[in-house]
Amino acid sequence: MISNKENEILLTHYQKFRQIIEDFTIMSDTFMRNVLKKKECAEYVIQVIMGQKDLKVISVIVQQDNKNMQGRSVTLDCVAQDAEGRRFDVEVQQKSNGASPKRSRYHSSILDSNTLNPSEDFDQLPESHVIFITEEDVLGHGLAIYHITRTIAETKEHFGDQSHIIYVNSQIQDDTELGRLMHDFHCRNAEEMYSKILADRVRELKETQEGVDSMCIEMEKLYNEGKEEGREEGKREVAYNLADRGMSAEDIAQVVQVDIRLVNEWLSGYSSTEKESLCQVF
Repeated sequence: MISNKENEILLTHYQKFRQIIEDFTIMSDTFMRNVLKKKECAEYVIQVIMGQKDLKVISVIVQQDNKNMQGRSVTLDCVAQDAEGRRFDVEVQQKSNGASPKRSRYHSSILDSNTLNPSEDFDQLPESHVIFITEEDVLGHGLAIYHITRTIAETKEHFGDQSHIIYVNSQIQDDTELGRLMHDFHCRNAEEMYSKILADRVRELKETQEGVDSMCIEMEKLYNEGKEEGREEGKREVAYNLADRGMSAEDIAQVVQVDIRLVNEWLSGYSSTEKESLCQVF
């Protein structure tokens, strides 16, 4: 049920948000989370990437906040658990610097540190897979998918810690199941997609009143994150937030209601040091 306040938000911003929603693909972080919020969609995506058609997802949590009392906290895009107890963190990254090897390492550590209860033994840690679906070929070897596991250097054997990192290169959209999935991740329209499961969900979010309303509400919350009304600094932080989520400068300018030249100026000076100093945005 949508509250009166939420209805006011929709009435004020509906037209502005509607065009942005129409342009979203699953490669857009915000939209991806809403697509994978439906368990069947998360299950299908993980099945294809893992190459296991019988994999059954039993739970999905999107935007899971993982607090680190002594260091940097992380919000994971989509965390799923399968019937075997394995945990999967699925992330979409449109910028290469957002999917560095050390970031995947950190995600893996955060995923583990938020799994065990205080009294549980380390051997009870479940197998984990951190999956980065990237706009570009981050690792640069021209492969569609990369599987990273720890090995013993001297023997070349697997270390056996059951911690895995996977990079999926969305540029390769060939006639394979994974290639077709990556094609679907880049489609704006449900009619262009191969997967009926994903197409139905995209159609629901983009073409039904309930779906569009829910997207508008979520986008409004996102845009107001950390923002103080009327302050340029607040708008600048929101612009960085949206850029991290793959939104274009044109759409950012429309959302924060500033000239696109100012948005381009903000983003061109968006250094890694400045990024670290702002609120945590994933």
